[in-house]
Amino acid sequence: MAVSLLVAPSAAGSLAVQQSPLAELCACLHAFDEPGHHPASAAWVARANAELDSGLLATAAAWAPLWGAFRARYLLPLSAGPRRTLEAELEEVAGLPIGDFVAMTVQALIGKNDTELAPRLGEETLHRLRLISSSRMEIGARLRADPEGSRQELLAFLRAFAAEAFDAEWPALRPALDRDGASRERDLRRRGALALGDFPTAAVENGAGRLRIVFDKLYSATARVDAGRPCLLVPTVHGRPHFVIKHYPGYPVVIQYSADEPAAPSLETARRRLAALQDPTRLRLCYAILRNPVATAELANQLGMTAPQVSRHLRRLREAQLVHTHRRGSVVYYQLDADAVERLGPDLLSVLYR
Repeated sequence: MAVSLLVAPSAAGSLAVQQSPLAELCACLHAFDEPGHHPASAAWVARANAELDSGLLATAAAWAPLWGAFRARYLLPLSAGPRRTLEAELEEVAGLPIGDFVAMTVQALIGKNDTELAPRLGEETLHRLRLISSSRMEIGARLRADPEGSRQELLAFLRAFAAEAFDAEWPALRPALDRDGASRERDLRRRGALALGDFPTAAVENGAGRLRIVFDKLYSATARVDAGRPCLLVPTVHGRPHFVIKHYPGYPVVIQYSADEPAAPSLETARRRLAALQDPTRLRLCYAILRNPVATAELANQLGMTAPQVSRHLRRLREAQLVHTHRRGSVVYYQLDADAVERLGPDLLSVLYR
């Protein structure tokens, strides 16, 4: 099963990195509820457990299904735009049409990406929730009795939890999110939607005037990204190792991914990369594929070489993990991994950019 994003040619400016304190708060809450899955968050979870009062801990447990494996859509950015504070994001949730709030909540409670869910909660839905867990049924019953009251209760809890356990953590997370966001934005400018193919379990299919990015997930769905519907890339620290895709109709597609620091290459990897770049012909190849992906035949024409000769040099660059590849039909395109070269030394990258 897979989630497919159909990226229209008009969507070039519709892919953006967007930090979200609300999304990170809920990643913290998820790690707090399931600490065994998030060893990197163990220190924060331990501090929160020690510092929070029993009432706030009990309320966090009661609302936990909303930031479980199938997170409520409104806990991720509802619109594209400049950086927002946590309060601004909570105000956006407060202004969400109540029917959408209820439907997004029911989606999270049931754990299905069923966009045909009616915004009203009937007995059948409550019965389904009862079969899943009593806590989910209780949230559903409160939501059915008083949708707006339930929303205000949830927002009040998120504000209270943030004040006690998240507001001091957020500034410490920002540098890692900033570094990852800057790197991801450079990649988007250089490669466009093809950069989405670098995410875990992603595959790129190109044809019929539209790019398809296919993510291996536990359900099947298709969503479109175009000039009227952006795709927001939301980095997370405490959400690691989860990879979340949300595509609720009428709202931006959101991908929440781990903001991992680039791993320092091993001594052997660094040696292999430097050896690959010692060859003058391979340096010329790097220059040719720095800004745009190029096929082998075109590289042969540009460099005055045969295709087999070019292929041998590209294989060395690929073995050194210095190039990205993607396929369009039977043709394979190569593009230099500028970040990998830059980690070897900024002067080397500057020479190639001249």
